[in-house]
Amino acid sequence: MTHLDTADLARLVDHTLLKPEATRADVDALIAEAEDLGVYSVCVSPSMLPVTTSVKVATVCGFPSGQHASAIKAAEAADSVAQGADEVDMVINIGLARSGDVQGLQDDIRAVRDAAPSPTVLKVIIESAALTDEQIVAACEAAEAAGADFVKTSTGFHPAGGASEHAVALMRRTVGDRLGVKASGGIRTREAAEAMVAAGASRLGLSGTRAVLEG
Repeated sequence: MTHLDTADLARLVDHTLLKPEATRADVDALIAEAEDLGVYSVCVSPSMLPVTTSVKVATVCGFPSGQHASAIKAAEAADSVAQGADEVDMVINIGLARSGDVQGLQDDIRAVRDAAPSPTVLKVIIESAALTDEQIVAACEAAEAAGADFVKTSTGFHPAGGASEHAVALMRRTVGDRLGVKASGGIRTREAAEAMVAAGASRLGLSGTRAVLEG
């Protein structure tokens, strides 16, 4: 496995704090740590926006269940962009993915894409641990068809679990080099982070970033 140096690994990281009990002080500490570590972005809850930082700002949408009306997801994404978010990580309607409603999935993602057009980066969380391989592929294809920039494994909040090397590799095979692949959820060691990159991840969602980078 290719060994990435710490600075290169840091540049793949969305340094993340999405705990419901997080305070403004916690977010301020996250931002200070992000700037110190040289990560790509911070990822915070929409209610914490706007924030001031020298790194990119990501947020979430329809989080964590994905079972929000598409119009609500769209409004949430638009508001986050107006509040300075550079990137939006939306949760798909996982029930649509599990029932095979690819058109419904595509419409849900498209609503958010239309509300937060490029240059906003749209990442689509498919909750891969809750899906079969076939459903993962269909969700990735729907995301690409709807104009997403990334597919992302997990919210980190689902009982089925987080990222796996298998899911990341399958997602990368499905989207080729056309979209990014973000691995998130349960990545707590340097070894796990590097394994996700080796499997095809081009971005990592980490909450314990310092511990991962310091190995």
